[in-house]
Amino acid sequence: MTLSRRHVLMGSAALTGTAFLPFQLKAAGHSSGDIVITDRGTVTIYPVGHASFAMETDWGTVYVDPVGEAQAYENIPEPNLILVTHEHGDHYSEDVLLALSNGVPIGVNQATYDKFSDTLKERATVITHDQTATFRDFTIDAIPAYNITEDRLNFHPRDRGDNGYVVTLPGGFRMYASGDTEDIPEMRALENIDVAFVCMNLPFTMDAEAAASAVNEFAPRVCYPYHYRGRDDGTQDPTEFAQMVSEATKTHLGNWY
Repeated sequence: MTLSRRHVLMGSAALTGTAFLPFQLKAAGHSSGDIVITDRGTVTIYPVGHASFAMETDWGTVYVDPVGEAQAYENIPEPNLILVTHEHGDHYSEDVLLALSNGVPIGVNQATYDKFSDTLKERATVITHDQTATFRDFTIDAIPAYNITEDRLNFHPRDRGDNGYVVTLPGGFRMYASGDTEDIPEMRALENIDVAFVCMNLPFTMDAEAAASAVNEFAPRVCYPYHYRGRDDGTQDPTEFAQMVSEATKTHLGNWY
């Protein structure tokens, strides 16, 4: 099974979000997932570490930015699809992708695809910011991810084409993974996001205040702060982030580290 692509106009009419019951935590841990009950089935979120997580659904399991040790995924369902946001080592590992993918389709930005071995390239589909990919019953929109602060532009330059992703399930359930970015207009313009994973660390992305400001604008139903350990004093406090997020969004502090 491969990904297929079609051109779309970003900012087109948004899907209506799927209503779900209050967020339920099954267990806190890397291999025991957090459960979201929807009117179209159960979605289970597995925080693996830092920027890596898995999302198990009735239509298949998606891994986002799997890195670290392949053993960390032993108690998580095998992936049906893998998404890679960009080329940095805390988001992309050739060895881990080879160990986990076993022929599974991979969605990726162009710059990271260019670093893939021939084996991975055979499994991969490049998704650019003017495209939507389809896989089984999923649709995957590539959302730009980049820095906007002058002294951070070299970390994630806009013209490199790093991706965030919105994955939409049948019925309209939508998950957003930010990848590495600041509080850019494309994030603030998101609509009908059920679960969002939003990065925050310095100097590479943004601080907790900027992340909370963006989250308050696009108002996902549930938000996981992630990727919040930074260089020296750049680590952000997810608890402080949660205090700045409005009551419209339930903040969940996953076990990332």
